[in-house]
Amino acid sequence: MRPSLKRGLHVVGGALGMLGIVFVGMRLHSYSAEIDFARFHAGDWLFLGFLALLYGADNLLLAQAWRQLLSYFDVQIESAPAIRIYGLSQLAKYVPGNIFHLAGRQALGMASGIPSGPLAKSMLWELGLIAFSGALFSLLVTPLLWRKLPVWLSIGMFGVLLFVVLILARRLLSASVRTALLEQVGFLFVSGVIFLALLKFISSADIPTSLFPAICGAYVIAWLIGFVTPGAPAGVGIRELVLLFLMKSMVLEADLLLAVVLGRAVTVLGDLSYFLSTAAIRTIPGERG
Repeated sequence: MRPSLKRGLHVVGGALGMLGIVFVGMRLHSYSAEIDFARFHAGDWLFLGFLALLYGADNLLLAQAWRQLLSYFDVQIESAPAIRIYGLSQLAKYVPGNIFHLAGRQALGMASGIPSGPLAKSMLWELGLIAFSGALFSLLVTPLLWRKLPVWLSIGMFGVLLFVVLILARRLLSASVRTALLEQVGFLFVSGVIFLALLKFISSADIPTSLFPAICGAYVIAWLIGFVTPGAPAGVGIRELVLLFLMKSMVLEADLLLAVVLGRAVTVLGDLSYFLSTAAIRTIPGERG
C-alpha cells in the first residue's frame, strides 16, 4: 500500500473516532439533565464507575469475535491489533447514520494491511451474527410475557438452543464462526447483567431472583430492536420503549427510566474507556504495516 494512501486511511479512521467523541460528549450532557445527582453518594459513583469499566472490558469480546470472523475469511490478525482497530473505530457508532464506526474500521483495517474484501465481509457477518445472537435471548423473555411459563423452562430452552446453534455453526461453517457467536452471546449476557445490576441499584421493588435471567433477556431484546431500527444512533429511544413494555408491571416507571438513563451513561462511558485504552497503544507487535 502506498504510504500516502495508508496515511489517508489512518486520518479518515481517526477523524471518525474523534467525531464519535464529540457525539459522546453531547450524549453525556443530555443524560446529565435527566439524572438527580443529589441522590448518589461516593460509594454509588464508584459502583457506577465499576460498571462502566466492566462494560468497556466487555467490548473485548466483540473485538475478539470480529477477529474470529476475519479468520473465517482467511485473514489472520493477532489479538492486540484487532482490539486496537476495533476500539479506535467503535465510538463512531454514536454518530447519526449507524455506519460510521464500520467506515472507520474499514479505513483503519486497510491502513493496517488487511485486504478490503475480507474486511468488509467480516463486518457484514458481524452485524448479522450479533443480531442472530441477540434473537436467541428472546426465549429468556417469555416469562415476562406469559407468567405461567416456568422460568426454568425458558432457561432450559435457551441453553439447548444455544448448544445446538453452536454445534451447527461448527459443522456447517467453521470453528471460528462458532467461537465468534459464543463471544457475542457472552458480550450480550454481560450487558444484560450490567443492566440488571443498575435496576437493582435504583429500584426499591422486590424483584424475584427467578426473574433475573428474564430481565437480562429483556435488555438484550430491547438492544436488538434498537440495533435493527434505522436512523437511531446506538438505538436511542427504542430500548426505552421496549423495556417499558416488557417490565412496566415489575418496577416503577420512574425507576425503570432512571435505570435506562444510567445504563446509557454507563455504556457510553464504557465505550469511551475502551477507546481511550486502545488509543493509548502506540505500537503493537505483530501489527500489519
